[in-house]
Amino acid sequence: MIVQRRRSYSCLRIVPRCGRILPRRQCRLSSTTASPTSFQGASIPSPWAGFKFQLDQIAPRFDINADEIQVLEGPEGFYETLRSKIRNAKTRIYLSTLYIGKTEHELFATIHDALSRSPQLKVSILTDALRGTREDPQPSCASLLASLVVDFPARVEIRMYHTPNLTGLRKRFIPKRINEGWGLQHIKLYGIDDEVILSGANLSSDYFTNRQDRYHVFSSSRITDYFARVHHAVCSISFLLDISDSKDTVSYSLIWPSSNLAPSPLYNPKRYISAATSLLLPLFSPSAFPTPALSNSENNNTSTTTLYPLLSHPPTLNTELPALKTLLSSPFLHSYTFTAGYFNPHHLITSSLLAASSNSKTRGTVLTASPAANGFFKSPGISGLLPPAYSHLSLRFLQRVRLANASIKLREWQRGTVGEKDGWTYHAKGIWTYFLSKSQDGREDRIVGPGATLIGSSNYTSRSYGLDLEVGALVVTDDEVLMRKWKREEEGLREFTREIGERELEGEERRAGWRVRVAMWIVKLVGGSL
Repeated sequence: MIVQRRRSYSCLRIVPRCGRILPRRQCRLSSTTASPTSFQGASIPSPWAGFKFQLDQIAPRFDINADEIQVLEGPEGFYETLRSKIRNAKTRIYLSTLYIGKTEHELFATIHDALSRSPQLKVSILTDALRGTREDPQPSCASLLASLVVDFPARVEIRMYHTPNLTGLRKRFIPKRINEGWGLQHIKLYGIDDEVILSGANLSSDYFTNRQDRYHVFSSSRITDYFARVHHAVCSISFLLDISDSKDTVSYSLIWPSSNLAPSPLYNPKRYISAATSLLLPLFSPSAFPTPALSNSENNNTSTTTLYPLLSHPPTLNTELPALKTLLSSPFLHSYTFTAGYFNPHHLITSSLLAASSNSKTRGTVLTASPAANGFFKSPGISGLLPPAYSHLSLRFLQRVRLANASIKLREWQRGTVGEKDGWTYHAKGIWTYFLSKSQDGREDRIVGPGATLIGSSNYTSRSYGLDLEVGALVVTDDEVLMRKWKREEEGLREFTREIGERELEGEERRAGWRVRVAMWIVKLVGGSL
């Protein structure tokens, strides 16, 4: 139940549209950075000087050491790492996620035990209001977290973001689960003390066992502090989970505190969007966080690695899209691998992928989920139409690849079949880009591994840029050890893929029927998105 103070704001109907790209600004670059050296100290001329200069105009810049980044490989490693870090937390835990599974009692107990052991520990959890209360009045994410507030009222805060796109008659009549198609809090940031995990994974059992995603651990207090500011900024424009504790039962409601930095999105969505934009814009402006010089002890002759935080806040802010376009337009780009579990890329991303690989030597690979690796495979109702809808979108993409004469291969990921024993789903998203660089003697082009990767919550769809709240990071490096880690990560995902072409997607088993096409048209007509 959502409880709000009555105000005189009129309810406005907001039609979602693609976020406006944040204009580029002049940015004061870091006056000192780590010297660009490669593995074992051998110098490699960097192909990215102009490329980084462009990124410096788009997003804040953080120069870090490559050994501060750990790449996890699978869901079990993600879960064990997360629980281990929570178990040993001393001062803070902040978790931004779409939802926490209603049966995640083991994770809940780990957080509870950490609070019991460390009196100074404070916990802040941000989820989505629609997804977090989907099962109400049955057990839900909200009801699970409510008991944590009961036991530690002064040290636990639960916030739930509500989209400004679902108000009035839409909110009243569109049923649960389907209403999530009008926008969600989709950020995944898992901060514990001075470390933060960026991922596309939510916090539920399938993401801990058989749902493949990506996971990067950043062991940097500066990076962790920065994303904590992002997390708490979104909390300040979200509903607060409030507890009513009687002798026999614990009930909760979602309230809009007067201390929030925006009016309720349900009463005044237009003013809410304006206030949220003013709050988030300074955090993602290029010159907001100038990078301090690394000390000699921090530098330690390692290569330069740079992190650029990225945001999508529809309909006003988007730094991820211009950063991705900049990445794909580099003249040194040799090849790339782009992945999204739900393959429906925004039209500007599709254009950038095609442009990078059209009539050039740049080779592109796209990894996406097979229908049998889609979480909606054979699900009842309208959601069961989603896997064939994504197959239809894959066919459209390959048709454009052919017409553009682009060198792009589409590969589908499958590991068993969803719903069957040992069946996995695919939820990974991001990009790895390979750049040409010279050998130490300057005579030979060489490629060690990806020189950049983008990781985060975004699926790079029209929905991601028109409806959902997303945060990610573009990481650029010339450190060969980190390049090889990224290469192993990409190859690990490729292991379960096979190439697919137009002929197969046009076949009887894969061709989208009229019900799928009508459903896609209706969703778009009423303002939702896949």
